[in-house]
Formats: sequence, C-alpha cells, structure tokens
Amino acid sequence: MANSSNQEHKLAPNVLGLFESAVMGVAGSAPAYSIAATTAGLVAAVGLAGPASLLYCGIAMFGIVFAFNYLGRTESNAGATYAWVRRGIHPAAGYLAGWSLLMCSSIFMVAATFPAGSSFLGLFSTSLSNSKGWVTLFGSAFFLLMVAAVAFGVTITARVQVIMSAIEVGLLLLFGILAIVHAHPVHPFSWSWFAWSNPFGKNSVFFAGALLAAFYYWGWDVTANLNEETKGSRKTPGQGAIIGMIVTFILFEIFTVGSNMVLSSKQVSDNSGNVLGVLGQEVWKGNGGKLLVVAVLLSTVATLETQLIQVTRTMFSMGRDGTLLKSFGTVHKKYKTPMVATLTITVIGIGLFVGSQFIGSIGTIMTDAIAAIGLQIAVYYAFAGFSVVVLFRIEIWKSPKNFLLMGLWPLLGGVFMTVMFFKVIPTLNDTTKWIGLGSIALGFIPMIYYWSKGHVYFNLPTKQERLAALGELEQIL
Repeated sequence: MANSSNQEHKLAPNVLGLFESAVMGVAGSAPAYSIAATTAGLVAAVGLAGPASLLYCGIAMFGIVFAFNYLGRTESNAGATYAWVRRGIHPAAGYLAGWSLLMCSSIFMVAATFPAGSSFLGLFSTSLSNSKGWVTLFGSAFFLLMVAAVAFGVTITARVQVIMSAIEVGLLLLFGILAIVHAHPVHPFSWSWFAWSNPFGKNSVFFAGALLAAFYYWGWDVTANLNEETKGSRKTPGQGAIIGMIVTFILFEIFTVGSNMVLSSKQVSDNSGNVLGVLGQEVWKGNGGKLLVVAVLLSTVATLETQLIQVTRTMFSMGRDGTLLKSFGTVHKKYKTPMVATLTITVIGIGLFVGSQFIGSIGTIMTDAIAAIGLQIAVYYAFAGFSVVVLFRIEIWKSPKNFLLMGLWPLLGGVFMTVMFFKVIPTLNDTTKWIGLGSIALGFIPMIYYWSKGHVYFNLPTKQERLAALGELEQIL
C-alpha cells in the first residue's frame, strides 16, 4: 500500500500550510451555504430546537474530527478514510468508506449547484431565482469555473478559498450578531433551545435533526484529502480540521439562535430557498441585507470547489491503488492535479444536473439530496470513529488525553453516527432511500470486481506491518 514514487502518481507536495488547511476546513463545511440550504428543513424537523441538534451532533462530530486527526498520522494518503479504515477495520470497510464519499460528493454537486445559480439570479430577479432551467444553467457555469480552479492546481484553489471564506465568515458574524441584538425579536431567546427531553423517545425527532446537523458540518474533512499536498502532511491537516470545525460550530450556533429570534416558522417555510435573503432584510433593510445573499453565493461556490477536491483526490487514490480505473491515479505533468479524475467527475456532474431537471422541484431535489448525503456521511464517519480506536488500542491507555481524544470521544462519535443512520432510515421517503442506500450498494460491484483481480489493497495487513506501523506511530505522537 505504499505510495508510488513515480512522478506520474504524485500530487504537488508542501503547497498548503496550517492557515490554508484551516481555511479549507471552513470552506468545506460552507457555513453560509449550509445555513441557507438546510435551515428550512431543520425548522420543519425540530422547530426551535435547531441549536440543540447542532450542539449534540457537533459534540459527536468533534469525536470524528479527533479520529481524523490521529488517523492522518498513520499514513499520508489523498484517499483518507479509504486508506485508514482499511488498516483499522478491513479492506472492504475501507473501500465502502471511500465509495460513500464518492457518492455523497457527486450527489452534493447537484445540491450545491442549485443554490449557486439561485443565489446569483436572486440578486437580480426573484422569478429567475425560482426557475429550474435558469438556475441549472448559471449553477453549471459556477461549477465549471470551480472545475478549472481545481484542475489548474491547489495553489490557485487555496488563494481563491482564502478570499471567499474571509468575506463569508465576516458577513455571517455581522448578520448573526445583528439578528441576536434585533430590537423586536419574534421569539425571545431561550436556553430551552439547547435542550432535549427524552431524545430516544418513540416520537422524538432528535435524530431527524441530527441527520440535518451532520450535513451542516460535513466537508471539514477536505483537509484530510489534501494531506499529500500539505506541509507536515501527517499532522497539519488534522490540526486544520480542528480549527475549521471550531469556527463553523460557533458560526452555526450563533446564526441558528439569531434565526430563531428573528424569523417565524411561516417565514422560514414560505422562503425555504431564500431564508438568508429574508433574514438579511429583517435585520438590515435594502441593499445592505443583500450582502448576506453574497455570502451564500461565495460559500456555495467555495464548497463546490472543496467537494471537487474530495471526490477527485479519493478517485486518484483508488486509481493509484488499482481499485478503480488506473487512469484516475495519474496527475497532469505541469499542474500536478488528477486531471483524468477531474474531467470524469465534470462529465458526471453535468449529467446529474441535466438529469435533475426531470426529478421535481428545486425544493424536492434539495430535500432528498441532503437526506441521502446525510446517510452516506454517517457511513464513512462512523468507520473513521471505530478505526482510530482499533489502530490506537494500545496508545489509548497511556494517558488521560489519549483515552479521551483517541478512544472515548471518537468511539462515541462513531456510535452516534451509527445509531443515527439506523434510526432515520424508517423515516425517509423511498426516493431518499434509493439514492442514499442504493448508491452505497453500487460500491459492492467494483469492490468485488477489483478484489477478484487480486489487488494488493484487499490484502489484510500482516502482523509485522501492524507492529511496524505502531512503532512508527509512537515516534510521531
């Protein structure tokens, strides 16, 4: 499983530092986009308990972040969980973890393209922002721009992200604070918004809210997929993910509290595609309020870019290992990016955009896509949470810090994701189940095919390899 030394199979090394890695973590979670795309669904599912859903899912998510932080020290590999879960649990689990990321990133391209097009058109015309044809056209244009940025090198990608994320975070903080200090709140602030009574009750909507909250946070792990291109490749990406997660956690809580205070449930449901546009006008009438729409547009474009990175780097790693088409595992001679994987996912993305025209309304597409992505997120995050406990089972007992951050917290994060996965399946509609579960099941086809070909990825690590890895880990920690 060692990475090939051939330059044809090596990404550009040492391009990103800790600052760029942290920015990527924030951009991957896409705070403004996540709030705009998911607030209506969260309010519909849990009412004013959105802050509680984000709090408890956030606590579990930090366990997965810590898992990634330590798993990244075992191996620098652009495939991240695809490589790490193989070591910790089993090659089949590793393959399905990688495949789940490929599927949720591909589906996300549709979920992100619609808001990108809608947000841009909404600056000029409300009717155009609700036209599926125009929204798809402009969303596709933004998608192709991000494909170009990703294809021409991660240096360009990082520079674009720093600019967009700085503006986005600044605008979100400004409007979040304006909402909280709003003179005439619809709902006065209440600490009860952070509490759940009987979350495991028969009719509880706790896990429905948690599934949506998982979608809010998802994307910070793009730092892991960039580890081969990051300085200090075994430590820096994990540190960047932790910083990015802290920033987004704070932003989500501030903004959800502000939304509860300023917007009524009717306003949210009547403006599900433009929640932040309505909130912006509530706290800053006129053109000032439109700045929040700009934040959504920047965030959406930014997260399109980071998801392209995640899916292409995972395809690159799998192609390099020979568990997908080998051409995916090659890089452009000049730009050192996985060009074949990038062009392939571009074609797939455009095909999904066109196909989505026949599914239903923008709202229906977004709802089904977000829930399906939530299922797939739960799969590969849960595998990561369990893998770190297995890999570090000796190190866990050496200090209280190790026990908490390597063992208990990641384990609880993995359990949370697993329970959430099984709890929400009965509540989902058939379309979401087919998209979410069916696309994961498709992964068994290439897995069985490449396994039957005898590729080394599917060989279980020997005892000697495990002992050597543990010895190496002790030096790194």
